[in-house]
Amino acid sequence: MTSPSRTASPSAVGSDSRVTGAPGPDGAAPHSAPASAEATPIEREGARVLFLDDFGRLLVVRGHDPHDPGREFWFTPGGGLEPGESARAAAVRELAEETGYVLEPEELVGPVWRRTAIFDFLSRPYTQHEEFFVGRVADAERRERTDAEWTAMEVETIDEVSWMAQPDLRDAPIEVFPVQLRESWDEFTRWNGVTRDMGEVDE
Repeated sequence: MTSPSRTASPSAVGSDSRVTGAPGPDGAAPHSAPASAEATPIEREGARVLFLDDFGRLLVVRGHDPHDPGREFWFTPGGGLEPGESARAAAVRELAEETGYVLEPEELVGPVWRRTAIFDFLSRPYTQHEEFFVGRVADAERRERTDAEWTAMEVETIDEVSWMAQPDLRDAPIEVFPVQLRESWDEFTRWNGVTRDMGEVDE
C-alpha cells in the first residue's frame, strides 16, 4: 500500500452545510451535540469517485469519527452536492479538493452504483443519497494537479489517502465503505452500462 505522490494540503475550511463522505469525516458540523434516539436524520445528496490507477488500484481515504475515535474506516473520495450542482460536477470537485487530481465531468464513467447510506457521525444521524462514478488517473495526469483543500472537519478526521489493490481492501482489518469494495471490482472496472441500485444501507 503506497500513498499518493503528493501529500494533501488541508489549507481551506469548508462550510458545515457540505457533506464530503458517507460515512465519515464528511461535513457534519464540528463539535455536534449528541443526538437523541428520536433525532431527525440530516438528509443529503452526494457523489463519489471510484478512482483507479494504471495498475488497477483504487484511491481510498482512511478516516475516523472524533466522537468514536476507536472506529476507523476506508472510504472513497467524494462529497455532497452544492446548490444547483450536478452529481458529476460534485464528484470531480470533491476529488480535486480531497486528492488534488483533476478530472472533467465528462471523463467520469457511470453512475455505476447508486445507494442510500444511513449512518451516525459526530453523534448525529445522516441519510445520504449517493451516486458512484469511475475515474481514471490516466485522464487526470494530462493536466496539472491542484492543491488539495480539506475542510476543518476533514483535517480533524482524515488520517491517510492511499492507493490500495482489491486484496488490500478485501482483507482490511477496519471497516470499508461501501462494503462491496471487499468483493470483486469487475462490476465497475468492466461496467456494462447499467447503474446498480444498492438500495438502503446501514453503516
